[in-house]
Parts: sequence; structure tokens; C-alpha cells
Amino acid sequence: MTSGTIALAIGIMMGLCVFGTAIGQGMVASKTMESMARQPEVAGKLQTAMILAMALQEALTIYGLLIAFMLIGKV
Repeated sequence: MTSGTIALAIGIMMGLCVFGTAIGQGMVASKTMESMARQPEVAGKLQTAMILAMALQEALTIYGLLIAFMLIGKV
């Protein structure tokens, strides 16, 4: 592989990772807020679940960043 191809792959990969995470976190936050508005008594449980879900989504993005750094080392 040429360095230009690897650089293009890194750019596309990171773009998709960040875009997917942003969409997912937006949906999680939106649905959690909607659920909190409908049932305020379970807001604490919903908030805990939301934070856990967002942390797992961020972990996937960090794994993508790690792979990007590994690919940069191949250039």
C-alpha cells in the first residue's frame, strides 16, 4: 500500500467512527430525555444507563483512533 492510500483510509475510518458515535450518542441522549420527561421517577436509573451507553460508544471511537495511530506507523 502506498502512503497516500493509507492516509485516505485513516481519514475515512476516523470520519465514519466519529460520525457513527455522534449519531448514536445523539439518539441515546434524545431517547433518554424523552423517557425522563414521560416518567420522571425513573430519571436516576435512566441517567446511569445513558452514561454507561455513551461510555461504551466512546470506547469504540477510541479503538478506531488507536487503529488509526497504528496505521500512521505503517506510512
